[in-house]
Order: sequence, then C-alpha cells, then structure tokens
Amino acid sequence: MNILFVADIFGSPGRRAIKDLLPEIVSSMGIDLVIANVENAAAGFGVTKEILEEVKALGVACMTSGNHIWDRREALGLLDEEPLLLRPHNYPPGVPGKGVMIAHATDGRKVGVINLMGRVFMRELLDPFRVAEEEAAKLRVETPIVIVDFHAEATAEKIALGWYLDGKISALIGTHTHVQTADERILPGGTGYLTDAGMTGPHDSVIGVRKDQAIRKFLTLLPTRFEPATGDVRLHGVHLEVDDQTGRCRHISRVAMALQPSPGVPVS
Repeated sequence: MNILFVADIFGSPGRRAIKDLLPEIVSSMGIDLVIANVENAAAGFGVTKEILEEVKALGVACMTSGNHIWDRREALGLLDEEPLLLRPHNYPPGVPGKGVMIAHATDGRKVGVINLMGRVFMRELLDPFRVAEEEAAKLRVETPIVIVDFHAEATAEKIALGWYLDGKISALIGTHTHVQTADERILPGGTGYLTDAGMTGPHDSVIGVRKDQAIRKFLTLLPTRFEPATGDVRLHGVHLEVDDQTGRCRHISRVAMALQPSPGVPVS
C-alpha cells in the first residue's frame, strides 16, 4: 500500500497547497490513502468545520492534530462529530474526541492510525510509550498496517518512541516543529521513521508565522498577535510503501513540493 502523510497544514496558504498539489501527488505516486495533520489549518490555530469539509473533499481519509486543536472553541464539538478527525490519544479520560481510528484506502483496505503527543517541553499527558504500544496491539488485530503521528517537541523523545515501537507499527511520523528533518529510515524491525514531516504552508516565515511578528516577540517578550505568512508556499509530507501482509515499511521518502503562484495572484 502507498500512503501519503501530509505535514501540518498551516493557514490558507497550506490549504491552497493541498488543493493545487495533492491531486498530482496522489496520481503520480499511486497513493492509496492520505493522512493529513490539520491542527494549524485555520489561520495557523486550530481547525473549523468548513475547513474539515474542504480537506475531506480532497480525499483525505484521516486528519490528525496536536496541541493547537484546542485553539478554537468549536473543536470540542467537532472532535465528537467528525469521525475522521483525531486528537492526541494520550489526553486524560473524559476529553472530547479520540486519537485512534481505522482509516480506509480507496479500495477498502484498512490502515490503523494513532495520534499521540509528547510530554517533553509540552503538557503532562499520559505516557505516550505505553499508550502507543497498547493501542497498536489492538489495531493489529484488525490490520497489520499501523501509522503513528507523534506530535512532539523533543527530537530525543521522538527517536526513543520510534525505537520502542520498532516492529510493532508500520511507521512513526513526527510532527509539530514545522521543520522537515532529513533522517528518514526503516528501523531493523520494519518500522519507517522520520523525526518531523515539516509544514505544508508558507516557508518565507518563522514556522508559518510572519517573520516581523515572530522577531518582535523574541526582541520584546511582549504578547504578539501572530498571523500566517504568505510567501514560498510548499507542501511537505512523507511517502510510505507498506507491505499489506506484514505491515512492514518497504520504503520511506520525504515529500517537498513548491506551489508556484499564478501570475499576478498572491498566495494568501
């Protein structure tokens, strides 16, 4: 099975990138299933019902998230209403939504997806290591293919979880930093790994935000209203080829495509 993971979609530039580029990628790579992280899809902060519908219409079979899923109040309802939307599964019991699902490829084949969040430099959540191991075992009863979106800050935490889950999942894809790393590999047990998938959005920025606003924040330490940047829009992600029978990753490669704006039409 060919799986595409689309890195964190940031604001309207990121949404334009997937609208314009995703069909071409799916066609040229023979993609069977698309997973996308949408936690920054609404102006960089959270997601809305309208945006979820927009992303679903492009054929995305599962939408993951992270700490920014809570930035908009409507997320509390969306997480219970939208079956394709996940939030990190290691939040405490009683939190709206879920972090695990079975996604279906275009031909009906099943893929288990687990959304988790790290604890280093982030929230004090449930242990992602034990949660991941437990949920992966449950999913593998139904399908050998299991993909983990690990939304985490610390590189070491991501790498450690990759090794811990080697042979128990098909791939662990790191998200959150918006900087695509160059360490894709297949671990000895057959698990594909990448520390961070990057960002689908404006790269003439500070991880998606206007440069002047981010620099002002660092210089003054004052509260600053952040807005999405607009320039150098790229689609980042990961292409996985996974064995249908064993769930082992056969191939992993980074995806990085630039969106070429139409003449005279700004990316906004």
